[in-house]
Amino acid sequence: MGARRNILFIVIDQWRADAIGCAGNPILRTPNLDRLAADGVLCTKHFAQASPCGPSRAALLTGTYQHNNGVMRNGTPLSRRFTNIALECRNAGYDPALFGYTDTTADPTGLSPDDPALRTYESVMPGFAPELHLPEKPFPWMAHLQAKGYGFADDVTEIYGPDAKDAGGSGPTFAPARFKAEDSITVFLTDALLDYISVRRNDSWFAHAAYIRPHPPFIAPAPYNALYAAADMAAPIRAATVADEARQHPLLANYLRTQKQASYFVTGEGIVADLGDSALAQLRATYYGMVQEVDDQVGRLIDKLKEWGLYDDTLIVVTADHGEMLGDHWMLGKQGYFDEAYNVPLILRDPSAAANAGRGRKVERFTEAVDVMPTVLDWLGLPIPRQCDGRSLLPLAHGSAPADWRSEVHWEFDFRGLGAADSEQDLGLPMDACSLAVIRGDRHKYVHFAALPPLFFDLESDPHCFTDLSRDAAAAPAMLASAQKLLSWRILSSGRELTGMTTSPTGLKVRP
Repeated sequence: MGARRNILFIVIDQWRADAIGCAGNPILRTPNLDRLAADGVLCTKHFAQASPCGPSRAALLTGTYQHNNGVMRNGTPLSRRFTNIALECRNAGYDPALFGYTDTTADPTGLSPDDPALRTYESVMPGFAPELHLPEKPFPWMAHLQAKGYGFADDVTEIYGPDAKDAGGSGPTFAPARFKAEDSITVFLTDALLDYISVRRNDSWFAHAAYIRPHPPFIAPAPYNALYAAADMAAPIRAATVADEARQHPLLANYLRTQKQASYFVTGEGIVADLGDSALAQLRATYYGMVQEVDDQVGRLIDKLKEWGLYDDTLIVVTADHGEMLGDHWMLGKQGYFDEAYNVPLILRDPSAAANAGRGRKVERFTEAVDVMPTVLDWLGLPIPRQCDGRSLLPLAHGSAPADWRSEVHWEFDFRGLGAADSEQDLGLPMDACSLAVIRGDRHKYVHFAALPPLFFDLESDPHCFTDLSRDAAAAPAMLASAQKLLSWRILSSGRELTGMTTSPTGLKVRP
C-alpha cells in the first residue's frame, strides 16, 4: 500500500447546512468542526441527492443518483451489481471499518424468503467490516447501558424518554435524557473508534463513522439539553398560517396534515403543524445541543489524531446524509423538496501540501453527495468507476475550480407507500408515479413531479420558496429552460456502466 494514508469519513445524521458556526450561525457553537473547516474547506452549497437515510446513503456511498441506483425508500434493496466506496478501497488494500450504520437493504436475489436480511433495511453495505454496527435497535450500546446499571436498556423508546414529560413548562424536548452524557451513543461510538485507531497507528486504515445524532428523537443528555435558550432561537421560516403554506402544493398539504409529533420526540401528541411556538423554539434549542454534543466528539477524534501523529496522514471528510426542516414551512424531518432537507455541510480536509492553497476557503460552487466517493478514490490514486455520477472535489479543495464545473445541483425524492410518511394512498397515485426531481441553480429552482403539478421559484426574489411561478406566463421561458436542463441532466446521468464499451474483431474496446 506504500506510505501511510488514512481516511476518516464521518456522516452526521439529519444535520442541516446552517447548523454549524463557520457557516455563519450566530448562536450555535461548533468550535471543533470550525477548526477542521479552517484547516480544510467548507462546501456551503453542498446537497444530498435523496432522502430519507437509506436512499441518501445509497447515493453517497455508491456515487450514483437515485434514478440509477433505484433505492427509493428505506427498505428498497440496493442491487449487488453496484460497487461502492468500501469495495473500491478494498482493491487498494484497505479493510473499511464501519462504526454506526449504512442503512442498506440487501439485494434479495438468491436469498431465502426466511433470510434475516430481508426483515431489515439496516444491513451493512458490502465491503464494510462492521466493527460496531448500531442500527435502529443499537444492541451493543443497549448492552453497554445495561452493564452500566441502567434499568431501561431493553427498549429504545424508553432509553430516549425524558426524565420528565414537561420540565416546568419548557416544552416536551427540554428535559434531559435518562442517560448521562458520558454514556450517550455518540460517546460510545467515539470510544470504539478511538480504540480501533489506537492499535493501528502504524498501518493505513479507513474508518467510516456514522453518528445517529442529531437524528430524532429530539432529546439530549445534560448538560447539552440546556446549553441553548429557546428565547435565543430564530423564528422558523414559514408562511403565516398552515393553511397558507398548504396551498403551495398537494404533497406539502398532505405532509402538513399527517406529520406526527411522536415521530420526532417520544412524548409527542398530535401533528407537527400544531406544535406551539415556544415548544418549537425549545426543539430548535435542543437540536443545537445535540449538534454540539457531536462537535465535542469530533474534537476528541481530531485531538487524538494529532497526539498520535496521524492527523497529517489522514483525509477527513465530514458531511450529513440529509438535513432537517426544524419547523421551517411548518414541518419537521426531511420530506419533500425544500432546501432545508437537502442542503447539508461538507468539510473536506486534505493533509497534502497540494491543499495548502485552499485551506480555510468556503467553496461556493455547487457540490453533491455523489462527489464524495470520487474524491476519496482520487485522493488514493484509484480509478473512478464509470457508474459514478459525481466527480472529484480535490481541485476545489486545492483552491481551483474546473471551468466545466456544474452550475446547478440536483436531488430526487420518492414518496411511494413503502414506509412511514408517504403520500401515495392519500394522493391517489400509482406507486411509480410518486416521485419528484429538483434542479436548483443560483437564480431558479424547478421541481418536477411525475404525476403532480410542477413548482418553479425565483430564488433571487424568493429565496425560501414561498411563491410558485409555475403558472405565471412571465416566468414560462425561464421555467422551460430549467425543465430542459433537468431533462438533459437525466439523459447525461443515465446508467453508463457498459455504454462506453463496444465489441470488435479484436475484442472488447473500452473508451476512457
